[in-house]
Amino acid sequence: MLDLIRNLELNLKCPKPTHKGNFVTVRKALEGIPQDAYNNEYKRVSQKVVDRLNHIKPGENAWTAKLPEELKLNVKNAKMSQIYKRLHPDLPSYTITGSGGGGTHGYHFSEPRPLTNRERARIQTFPDNFEFIGSTESVRKQIGMAVPPLLAQVIFTAILDELNNKSYAYINANYEFSNELNQEPTLFEYANK
Repeated sequence: MLDLIRNLELNLKCPKPTHKGNFVTVRKALEGIPQDAYNNEYKRVSQKVVDRLNHIKPGENAWTAKLPEELKLNVKNAKMSQIYKRLHPDLPSYTITGSGGGGTHGYHFSEPRPLTNRERARIQTFPDNFEFIGSTESVRKQIGMAVPPLLAQVIFTAILDELNNKSYAYINANYEFSNELNQEPTLFEYANK
């Protein structure tokens, strides 16, 4: 993508946020999913996970919740904020990821269970008629590694508008990249901007 912008010498601007102050809540994103929707299989979890999730309130995770000693995680030096984190129904979702193991799958706000892949896809803005192919774990990774369709639409609309010299709503970016070919900024350059 960056090579296309560089090769065409586009002066691409950062599209204006579309949902600032008017975000889609998790509750809204997940409402009305048909039971027979593609990739909507519930994952089995152990009774201990169910018990743990019953002690974690929406928006909390395994580290911030007041868990009984027997339900606390026996992990040292790794306190990732997404481990057993339950979504908050009245806020936007946190990042849906395609990596990680147990405890990082995203958890429903009112039911003690991981999200189904269809729920993950809904949060990522995939339409219900989009079918992911593969095992349940493969589908979870596909969804988490994907660019959300509505985000892709905003980006490509801005690129097309720029190509057609059409104005569009934008904000000033907090990063500027070089239009010189093959001149990716180094981590040092990123850190010192």
